[in-house]
Parts: sequence; structure tokens; C-alpha cells
Amino acid sequence: MYKFFFKRVIDFLFAFFGLLLLSPIFIVIWIGLFFANDGKPFFFQLRPGKDEKSFKIIKFKTMNDKVDEHGALLPDVKRLTPIGSFVRKTSLDEIPQLINVLKGEMSLIGPRPLLLRYLPFYREVERLRHTIRPGITGWAQINGRNTVKWDDRLSLDVYYVENISFKLDCMILYKTVMKVVASENIVVDPESIMQNLDDERKI
Repeated sequence: MYKFFFKRVIDFLFAFFGLLLLSPIFIVIWIGLFFANDGKPFFFQLRPGKDEKSFKIIKFKTMNDKVDEHGALLPDVKRLTPIGSFVRKTSLDEIPQLINVLKGEMSLIGPRPLLLRYLPFYREVERLRHTIRPGITGWAQINGRNTVKWDDRLSLDVYYVENISFKLDCMILYKTVMKVVASENIVVDPESIMQNLDDERKI
């Protein structure tokens, strides 16, 4: 009952009141990133959601669009703005995803929605992560986030899908808040410490 009904009700209520409470912070960040990113405060990208159906994720845009002399985007670390770095370190870039939760595209808690190009590289059991709505935070995020190897990270996602409960969600939400406050396991440039999934599994 929780997985199929109450979880969605709780998601909607938390997202609705969360956006109201965080609206002053939302507006301040929006203004700061508007000027830092030449009028583009938001980042939109297609990600796979429930049943592998794509949706457009919304995040605060922490990197500018500067290119090199050949017109190619500069490396992430060179495009990360000072305010963008702060927003990432504090996980405030995730706030707009509450809109995705309101729309029913995401949940507060679930496997993170990764890149569309990763879809062909999941093992069969790992595809269980797409049988539920993706989350803003999840079991993998409180157990190492980007510091965990891909095999372990995806196994943590599968564990969550197979063990969803109100108690587990409450524990994940509590530990997420504690980790954000302590800035624990937050990597500003994930590609600096780990390969992309498709690159790793092509080898």
C-alpha cells in the first residue's frame, strides 16, 4: 500500500510545501545563476524515469557554456562558476527537482535518474531501478554517492527497489539531511574520481 499509494501522496505534499518554504532561497539562487550563466539559471536534460520513459529533469545550472577555440565545451571543472560550486557543494542545485516530483516524474526517494546513454549498459537485474520513479536522493546516495563503484552503486539501487518501506524512506531522508549539513560525500566534479558507466562497461 505504501509503495503504490502513500509514497506518492507524501511525495506530492513534501514537494509542494518544500517549494513554498524554500522559495526565498530558490529566488536568490535563481538571480545569482541568471547573471553567472548569461541568463540561463536552469539546467534541463532528458533522463530515464519509471519504465525507462524519458522526462526532462530540472536542476539549477552550475556551469556556464564557455567553449574553446574550436567551439567545443570546456571541461566541466573550467565551466563551474563560483556560485555554481557553492550550490553544488550544498546540494541546492537539486531544489528545482521538487517540480519534477510535483509532476509525478520523480519521487523524493529512489534511484537517481542517470543518463539516457547508460540504458544499454545495465545488467538485467539492475534494470529493476527503472520499475519505480527515480528520486532526488536514495539508498546509494547515503551510502557513498559518487564515491562508490558503479557495480556497488547500482546494487544499492536494486536493494532499495526490493525493500521499499516507509521506515527505510524516513531513514534515507534523515541521513540525507545529515550528510548535506556535513557536506559529506559531495563531489563537485564526479568525473574527476570515476568513469562514466558507458565508458567503464565498454572496456
